[in-house]
Amino acid sequence: MLPKRTQFFELLEAHSERVLAGASSMLRLINDLGVNPEEVNALIQEVNMNEASADQIKADLMLMLHKSFVTPLNRDQVYNLTLDIDRIMNSVQDVAQAVNIYHIGTSNAESRELASMAVDACSRLTRAIAALKEQGRSEVSVNLCVEIERIEEKSDLVMQRAIKTLFQNEGDEQAALRAFALREFYSLQEKVLRNCKASAQMLEEILIQNA
Repeated sequence: MLPKRTQFFELLEAHSERVLAGASSMLRLINDLGVNPEEVNALIQEVNMNEASADQIKADLMLMLHKSFVTPLNRDQVYNLTLDIDRIMNSVQDVAQAVNIYHIGTSNAESRELASMAVDACSRLTRAIAALKEQGRSEVSVNLCVEIERIEEKSDLVMQRAIKTLFQNEGDEQAALRAFALREFYSLQEKVLRNCKASAQMLEEILIQNA
């Protein structure tokens, strides 16, 4: 089987686009907490639908890798990048599902900022992957990857600020349990950004080896 060179790139781009759509739904979900509670379950389902769509694209990519004798990029690199993108989508879904698991009824500035950063990172990743098929745009992809890594670094500071705020004031046992639940929720949000960074680093490796 000798697929067209563009098929791999098109599937990778479609995969990252589903992740971006899922992250955008997650951002709307977090922004709606405590504001439009009637929209929360619908947005959780929207994230789940994007995850299911991303899983199908991942399966198509894996099948093409399995059947192809020739690939436009290193086979292992395509495989690893696909898994990295899949981890972003899974972590986005984890955040959405955690809203009900931890009974998160409202959001604060830090949570909304982390969600916005995730969309920003996913948007840059999608653009970097879209540029991957054009060798003349490799510098564009590299710069976008660097920007993703910087976003992830900034998210560490937001996470630290959020955790510090949680435990600044003493409270009763219920307040303590809520603080621990929110800390776990923040950690899930931060994981989205860590997975974005891992995908960006994998993409950088691909770009360097194919320069």
